[in-house]
Amino acid sequence: MDPVAAAPIETSWPLAVTVFDVSLSTELITALGGVTILVLLGLSAFYSSSEIAMFSLPAHRIEVLVEDGMPGAETLQSLKADPHKLLVTILVGNNIVNIAMSSISTGLLAEYLTRSQSVAVSTFGITTLVLLFGEIAPKSYAVENTESWALSISKPLKWSERLLYPLVVLFDKMTTVITWATGSDAAIETSYVTREEIRDMIQTGEREGVLDEEERQMLQRTLRFNRTIAKEVMTPRLDMDAISADATIEEAITECVHSGHARLPVYEGSLDNVIGVVHIRDLVRDRDYGGAADADLDAVIEPTLHVPESKNVDELLAEMRAERLHMVIVIDEFGTTEGLVTMEDLTEEIVGEILEGEEEVPIEFVDDDTVTVKGEVNIEEVNEALDIDLPEGEEFETIAGFIFNRAGRLVEEGESIEYEGVRIHVEQVENTRIMKARISRLEEADTLEATDEADDAPETDDGGD
Repeated sequence: MDPVAAAPIETSWPLAVTVFDVSLSTELITALGGVTILVLLGLSAFYSSSEIAMFSLPAHRIEVLVEDGMPGAETLQSLKADPHKLLVTILVGNNIVNIAMSSISTGLLAEYLTRSQSVAVSTFGITTLVLLFGEIAPKSYAVENTESWALSISKPLKWSERLLYPLVVLFDKMTTVITWATGSDAAIETSYVTREEIRDMIQTGEREGVLDEEERQMLQRTLRFNRTIAKEVMTPRLDMDAISADATIEEAITECVHSGHARLPVYEGSLDNVIGVVHIRDLVRDRDYGGAADADLDAVIEPTLHVPESKNVDELLAEMRAERLHMVIVIDEFGTTEGLVTMEDLTEEIVGEILEGEEEVPIEFVDDDTVTVKGEVNIEEVNEALDIDLPEGEEFETIAGFIFNRAGRLVEEGESIEYEGVRIHVEQVENTRIMKARISRLEEADTLEATDEADDAPETDDGGD
C-alpha cells in the first residue's frame, strides 16, 4: 500500500483559508471569530433582556406611555398587541445567536485543540459567557429598568421581527400544531399576577406613600372577599335575635328596640324554620296606621333567602342586590339554621367594621406584638394584623375555633396555648364560648425559653410500687 495514502487525515483547520481570492491567516480568522462571538453575545443579552422587559411591563403603563408621547411607545404597543408573535421572535433570535456562538467557538478551538477538547471547552466556555453576560446580567438590568429599557429596545426588536419573519411564521405554525396535538390551550406568553404579588404591590405602595394604611387594608380585604364564604361572615345562631311568628306587632317592636336591630328574622316553631324578615319601619307603620298593636305579623313579613354556609360571598352579594334583600339565613347541609348574613356584614368585609354604640373593636392593638381579639374574629384577619401564620382548618375559621381545636376540649378563662412563636391567652369566656383572647407574637428568646422549660419539666411516674 502507498504510505502516502495510508497517512492519517488531518482533523484541524489549515493554517490559511482563501475567501474570495483573499488568503486569511489563522490569526486573522481567530480574531474575526472572537469579534463575531462578542457581537453574538451582545445580541443574546439583547434578546434575554427584551423578554423580561416586554412581558413585565403591564398594559396600562404602555397606554400611559403612548398618551404621553414617549419615543418608542407606539412601536412598543404594536409589539405587545401580538404577544405570541413577539415571544417567538425573541426565542428564535436568542437560540440562533446562542447556537451560532457555540458553533463558531468550537471551530476556532479546533485549530488549537483536539476535536473532543474543543467541544468540551467550547460548551463550558460559551455556557458560562451566556449565563453571566447573556442571561443573568441583562435580565437583572431589565428588571430594574423595565420601562425605560422596553422603550429603548422596541424599535430594534421590531426590526428583528421583520428580519426573522420567515422563521417566526414557521415556528409559530409549528407551535400551534404541537399545542393542538398535546391538547393544551395555555399560551406560554400570557402574563399573569398572583395574589401574593398583588399583596406585595399593595404593601410597597403603602411604604412608598402612594397608599395610606386604610387604603391598603381595604384593598387587601377586597382581594380576600371573593375567597370568603357565608359561614365566615355570618352572625352565628347563638347571637341571632329573632321573633316568633306568634308574636304581636307590639312585641316585635319591643324586641327590635331591645336588640338594637332594624330587621329581625321571623320563625315558626324554632329558628330552624325561619319564614321571613320584619322591619321596624313596617311594624310601626302597621301599628300606628294599620290597626291594633296586638295584630299578628303576617302582613309585614318579607320573604328572605336560605343559603348554604359554603356560599361564596361575592355571589351572595350579587344575589342579594338582584333580589333587593338586606338579610339572608345561612343553613347547613341538613337544613338547620346556622346564622344570618346582612348587607352590612358583607360591606364590612371590604370597608372594615362599622361599629355602633358601645360595640367593641374586633381587633385592638395593645402594642406592636400583641392584640386583643373577639373570639369570632377570622384567623386570616389576625394573621394580617400581626404578620403571623396561624392555620385555618376545615372545621374552624375563627380564633375561638383555633383555640378549641388546639386544646381539644372546652377552655376556661386564664388558660394559654402556644403555637409556633405565638401565645394565645383566653381572657373572657361566657358559658362555653370564648368571647375574647389576647394574642402575642413571641420573641425568639421567649420561644426557646418555653421550649427549654417543657424539655426540663420532670417526668411523672404513673406506675405503682
